[in-house]
Amino acid sequence: MSRRFEGKVAIVTGAGAGIGRACMARLASEGAIVVGTDVNQAKLDAAVAAAGANAHGLICDVADQAAIDAMVADVVARFGGVHVLVNNAGIGNPRRLRLHEQPPEDWDKVMGVNVRGVYLMQRAVIPHMLRQGGGSIVNMASTGSFRATALSSPYITSKGAVLMMTRAAAADYARDNIRINAVCPGTTNTDILANSSAEMIEMLVARSPQARLGEPEEVAALVAFLASDEAPHIHGGAYLIDGGRSAI
Repeated sequence: MSRRFEGKVAIVTGAGAGIGRACMARLASEGAIVVGTDVNQAKLDAAVAAAGANAHGLICDVADQAAIDAMVADVVARFGGVHVLVNNAGIGNPRRLRLHEQPPEDWDKVMGVNVRGVYLMQRAVIPHMLRQGGGSIVNMASTGSFRATALSSPYITSKGAVLMMTRAAAADYARDNIRINAVCPGTTNTDILANSSAEMIEMLVARSPQARLGEPEEVAALVAFLASDEAPHIHGGAYLIDGGRSAI
């Protein structure tokens, strides 16, 4: 494994499981000091232990501005800066309902984590990146940023917002050496599918031209590339990783 993040500090939100856990492990394995955040202490502790000595964990609710500001200040004080931010924390639809049936509290919860959280994390980290002369941000969008599915309006709307926020922020900071990109996974083999029926998994697999689900480590590899100095001219993009599902 390369050491392309040697001397750099990264924050990965939603690092307790799935794609976030894989991103934390990948960045740490390539030399970064990685601070993973999550709201689940047990899962975060396990993910940090698995990622090795370069990984550290801090509990943080990305929908809470005060918690984010305190966490980022702690990271900067302990490690000297933030060079990479992976905005991975996100939640799905609490209930599968049509739009007019969606309770406002469900809508607000999804938007609070998936949209407000991405905004607040960038808002807290970018001033430090400006002072240190640059950085890289990867926001976790989705194939749902491009194509809608029924009974999922809060999630689909939130991921569309993440995509456009990424593009708008990229325009804001293009001349400040702060690169901002979005990764758009398709259905990935994470804990989110734990309660899905065998029939549902079979249907999801059948939709894929590769006839399989994506793996968190595959998404993490793309995230690491985009976050690294090997991608200096990649900025404001949205990169699908869905096994070809969006191509058909």
